[in-house]
Amino acid sequence: MPVQEPREPRHRILVVDDEPRMIRFIQMNLELEGYEVIQASNGFEALNQVRDALPDLVILDVMMPNLDGFETLRLLREVSAVPVIMLTVKADEEDKVRGLELGADDYVTKPFSPKELSSRTKAVLRRAEMPAPVEKNVLTIDDYLQIDFDQRLVLAGGQEVKLRPTEYRLLYHLVNNAGRIMTHEQLLSKVWGYEYRDEDHYLRLYVTYLRQKIEPEPAKPRYILTERGVGYRFLDYKKLT
Repeated sequence: MPVQEPREPRHRILVVDDEPRMIRFIQMNLELEGYEVIQASNGFEALNQVRDALPDLVILDVMMPNLDGFETLRLLREVSAVPVIMLTVKADEEDKVRGLELGADDYVTKPFSPKELSSRTKAVLRRAEMPAPVEKNVLTIDDYLQIDFDQRLVLAGGQEVKLRPTEYRLLYHLVNNAGRIMTHEQLLSKVWGYEYRDEDHYLRLYVTYLRQKIEPEPAKPRYILTERGVGYRFLDYKKLT
């Protein structure tokens, strides 16, 4: 008998919404894309599902009774770095920023098309994957910052820094282009995907997160430098050696 090639494991996606009709709509479209879909009807169920089923991605509605999406996300981020897409009926910029500050990876505003949901899902899952190694996998930039790309380990001031997948990808692309200016559009396309090239607020927030985690003085950055009106540049560490 011919030996069958092993099938790639399907990504498991947890859909959290208190409206059964919305869950059915999302589940049907994601299953057509080849994903395995599990569900939760409230925030408490979602936290249990993340713990027990270990999904690769969570699609989380904001407007839910008892425990809303923001509070669910806050509790989720205490125990897991699983990527999260927030669903909301509001297109308010403040809601988007609040979700991102709590640790969401993306936002989709209702009503949305199956194509938009599919595109955002693929982009978030892609960002969660490990980037290819840089030319040198273990970097000691100075006495304060060390990065081990093989182990996905970052040390700042001798302390391990926990980075979420998107933060790691952003750091990876900045370091891999050290000394060169990367425009807002370049970084958004490389880290989030081409379809995000106009979402400048994503980039501003995540640069702030990275600075808070790796800079000795985040208000006076040493490593991630702003090129006003253009983009960002990582310190050319090669000139330090």
